[in-house]
Amino acid sequence: MTSFADLGVPAPLVRSLADSGIETPFPIQTATLPDSLAGRDVLGRGRTGSGKTIAFALPLVARLAGASPQPARRARRPRALVLCPTRELANQIEATLAPLAQAYGLRTTTIYGGVSQHRQVVALDAGVDVVVACPGRLEDLLGQRLLTLDGIEVTVLDEADHMADLGFLPGVKRILDRTPAGTQRLLFSATLDNGVDIIVKRYLRNPVEHSVDTASSPVVAMTHHVLELADPEAKRQVVHRLAGGTGRRVLFTRTKHGAKKLAKQLTASGIPAVDLHGNLGQGARERNLEAFSTGAVKVLVATDIAARGIHVDEVELVVHVDPPAEHKAYLHRSGRTARAGAGGDVVTLVLPEERSDVRVLTRAAKITARPQSVRPGDAVVEALAGEAAPYVEPAPAAPAPVQRARAPRAARAAGGTTTTTASAGAPTGRAARGGSGATGAAAGGGARRRTALNHFPVPATSGGRAAAGGGARTGGGPGTGAAGGGTAGAADGTGRRRRRGGRGRGSSAQA
Repeated sequence: MTSFADLGVPAPLVRSLADSGIETPFPIQTATLPDSLAGRDVLGRGRTGSGKTIAFALPLVARLAGASPQPARRARRPRALVLCPTRELANQIEATLAPLAQAYGLRTTTIYGGVSQHRQVVALDAGVDVVVACPGRLEDLLGQRLLTLDGIEVTVLDEADHMADLGFLPGVKRILDRTPAGTQRLLFSATLDNGVDIIVKRYLRNPVEHSVDTASSPVVAMTHHVLELADPEAKRQVVHRLAGGTGRRVLFTRTKHGAKKLAKQLTASGIPAVDLHGNLGQGARERNLEAFSTGAVKVLVATDIAARGIHVDEVELVVHVDPPAEHKAYLHRSGRTARAGAGGDVVTLVLPEERSDVRVLTRAAKITARPQSVRPGDAVVEALAGEAAPYVEPAPAAPAPVQRARAPRAARAAGGTTTTTASAGAPTGRAARGGSGATGAAAGGGARRRTALNHFPVPATSGGRAAAGGGARTGGGPGTGAAGGGTAGAADGTGRRRRRGGRGRGSSAQA
């Protein structure tokens, strides 16, 4: 059996891999490493989960470490660049790359949007050897002249087809134009459509192509199941049962709202689950992914954002709660299981109105699973779900904050208070400036009340249209009279507001 050492990987990197429990190369690594370690440009085609990260990380580190003489590390001038489409993938590439780089004392960092750029700039200022970046934020920093790419020796494009799907290829071209010509470039992609082939022709020099398997190649160790359900309630029960097993499982929904809602429903029913979708901030995404990766939570509910670049081993079940729109998305979703040579099951749940679309989908994906009509509790559902995990008591919900409404301007000016109605039994609002703290209308003024439910003024029980002697709310004219009727001007007789305490707020005296 071929080893990493047999492929020419330097001994320090072989030891680093062994420390991580990696001793036998995957097919994509066996195919590409001899050429990439020799300095050739390489085009590697393989599906997500085939081991591409190590396939490009090893030659990248070996090339930087083998430079003679070893150049001094310089601020804002990295020596290697890895471009990828998502923040999650950037973090996972860096997690794989960092131990290998540390074997030679090399530094790595990540650059992506959705977070403050401060820490990224600090890392660049301190000097890094390898940058793992998403195109958008990298272009932002380049535009601010916070780094330069004229020292790049190796460039890697990972998941190039996904970057094309997200519309990143124009930015990728601009970035590649900033790297020195003639340096080594490695491109890994499942397909060469949507303009990826143009990148290959324009930027790779006589690349050696290695194709292990592609996005259109279903994994032999993956078993597909199509379960037809009678109605949404039967689907809900089956989803909860499939999510309630003891192993890791990923559930895919069509929308961000659907992922958030399902994760909450599962957690409330005693099945801890986290969600992953585009509406989450970076901190929440990292916490949820960490909880799933470490096994603290066994269920991840995600949109297609997690179908590419989320590398978590030992996922035994993928459930398409909502069938995807096209066959490539189906295969990328399904690729969350049967990773690193392990097996896995993929279940697609189908309502009556979805059957024709799913037939077209599975035919395009070359999936031959025969649809089965099932009901909650059927043997096939129980077999796929496996042993039920123990019930986990959900954490008590935090009490909702009570918002206190601000007193209307007329009542504040007259020195009275307003009554605030937020809900039944809610406390009354705070007194206006200078008021006595009593509820009701301002003294003799017929001040207005405001409810928090509809946010428009409601006439008080006593008389006038404005606070006593209050003047017009917008200033500039006489106000409408107090409780007994008539008109009265502002305190200075002009109807205009007077500045008070530097805040520019009008003050009216009582008539």
